Amino acid sequence: MKIIRYFCGFLFLMIGAGLFLGCAQQSQEDVPQYDTINVVENFVIDENSVPIFPKKAALTTDTAQRFSIELPKRCQVNWDNQTIVSVVPEEPIEMVRLGTGDELPELKVTDYEFEQLTVKETLDKLLDGTDISVIEDGELTETISGSITSGNLSDSIELIAKMGRAYYSYDATFGEIHLDHRAKWMIKMPKNESIIMALLDAMHGADVRNLLVDWQDKTLVFEGNYQTEREVAKIISDIASKKYMIAWDIDVYRVYPRTDNPIIWMNLLPAFGSNNVKMSIPGVVGRALVVSPEINTKTLQEFLYQQSNVVLISQGTFVIPNGWQSRFDIGQCSKEDRLETDLVIGATGKYGDYGGKNKIDAKIVLRTSNGELSSFNIPSDVGDNYVIIGIPTHSFVTTPETLISPFAELVVFMSPRIISIVDAAKLPAGSDVPLVGDALRDFLGSGM
Repeated sequence: MKIIRYFCGFLFLMIGAGLFLGCAQQSQEDVPQYDTINVVENFVIDENSVPIFPKKAALTTDTAQRFSIELPKRCQVNWDNQTIVSVVPEEPIEMVRLGTGDELPELKVTDYEFEQLTVKETLDKLLDGTDISVIEDGELTETISGSITSGNLSDSIELIAKMGRAYYSYDATFGEIHLDHRAKWMIKMPKNESIIMALLDAMHGADVRNLLVDWQDKTLVFEGNYQTEREVAKIISDIASKKYMIAWDIDVYRVYPRTDNPIIWMNLLPAFGSNNVKMSIPGVVGRALVVSPEINTKTLQEFLYQQSNVVLISQGTFVIPNGWQSRFDIGQCSKEDRLETDLVIGATGKYGDYGGKNKIDAKIVLRTSNGELSSFNIPSDVGDNYVIIGIPTHSFVTTPETLISPFAELVVFMSPRIISIVDAAKLPAGSDVPLVGDALRDFLGSGM
């Protein structure tokens, strides 16, 4: 009986072990098998796991930060339908202050004098005995002195506020005049987008920020102080008084020679004919060529492809009032982040009499964050193009060594356009048709 007991016990253990192994085998079969396991910073990452990321600060994402309704308008050029001279009707540009509040009561002011008082103190003294109180929403420390012989209340308060570089609004419900050193305005802009771009560029140049543009109803809203108001009013006045705008359409290329030799630019002359290269202007770095319309983006690229690989870095347009200056930021309209996206192309231009001929007299400046790279004074006829050559790509390299060929260079193609602003009643017949050929020569010959 003892042997049987041992045998039964041994049989029981074997059966139990078999069950255990069976369970263990079943358990292993239930575990998913993965082809690859990646370990990143002590986290096991597989195709079914949930990624774990470090917490980020509450900042606007890069792609949202770069979103702009302006960019498609600035960063595209229709080279197949380019009009070198366009005529647009003159339209008023109006600036209106927002948030002025209710109308003041019809009260008369006579023989009122004030000396070395703040705007609030001046108004408190003026309104003494009335139900109107004065509240300072922003600190106003400037003191004013003067006198008002006679006038109504609204004109008197407007004068006092201007003297103290302040803005007021009236709340009739509570009988309160609110004072602040900042205000908000709306500019009613013209319909022509080129003039709108010129206005925006001029305001950016005056360091007016936080512009809210409604492209549907062509209005712009901005905030600022008394100095901002004066600068914007001057911009509007200057733009309204100009007969012309100058626009530049731009392509920027990086050119990689296919051999260990630089681009042979002298081959441009036999390729297009010496008559189509009108002027050669050397700069501290590079050279600017003034060329005829025969040399355009298409024919220039065909010439470059014979010797090199060509990559379009950036494309866009910018507009300036006649005699003004503006800039084109390569990085703003770049296809991707590249070395050259630090480059800014600045332009000052004027169209008009140039030694008895109508020409575009321009100064083109190439700048980076390290300062001016080169500049060119370029007089040209309407219809001519600029080709800036010989700017080494190594000018933008910041590391001691690079994989970029020492013969790679930046090539800038610029095509200036004239926008003529005329009285709507004096628009030439068929002005909606692009001016080309004989019609263009007749229009330019008339003095525009």
